[in-house]
Amino acid sequence: MENKVFAYGRVSSKDQNEARQLEVFKSLNINERDIYIDKQSGKDFNREKYQILKGNLRSNDLLVIKSIDRLGRNYNMILDEWRDITKNIGADIRVLDLPILDTSKNKELLGTVITDIVLGLLSYVAEQERTFINQRQREGIDIALKNGVKFGRPRIQKPDNFDEVINEWKNKKITARQAMILLNLKSNTFYNMVKNIEN
Repeated sequence: MENKVFAYGRVSSKDQNEARQLEVFKSLNINERDIYIDKQSGKDFNREKYQILKGNLRSNDLLVIKSIDRLGRNYNMILDEWRDITKNIGADIRVLDLPILDTSKNKELLGTVITDIVLGLLSYVAEQERTFINQRQREGIDIALKNGVKFGRPRIQKPDNFDEVINEWKNKKITARQAMILLNLKSNTFYNMVKNIEN
């Protein structure tokens, strides 16, 4: 059976574009049906396309990824996955942005040791960078909160005629639908305001 070349790409959310990764894979003549892309966070490996890809990998197949952070962003998990693919499955991995991380070329012991060292170092750096980003975001949010910045949707102000219309509705002079039209409120906003007043 012929060895296959697979490619895996990932973007962190549905509104991000995977075109750049796809273009690189196609330029390497990787068959489109063998390219797997997840639009999901890299915090773990519970990703639909990644799991399908991994299930298709066989010994001596090659998995191509653009950069190590496309595989994942958790240091220990990346190392575990790397070892599972290269040792247990027996497939090779090539990281395009870092040619030294190519197990198909570095088969000898020294190559394997260098790959392990570089992979460990890169994974650690990627995880530290992620930690620093989260820390800076948290610090920024804390400063903004201290300065009175409000997050989330602004609260909808109670209409001037709210009490009057609600009294008519409660006394069954008008329907809830009519009350919503008079107040120019959507259904969930209307009932939330009523609930807040009752509480």
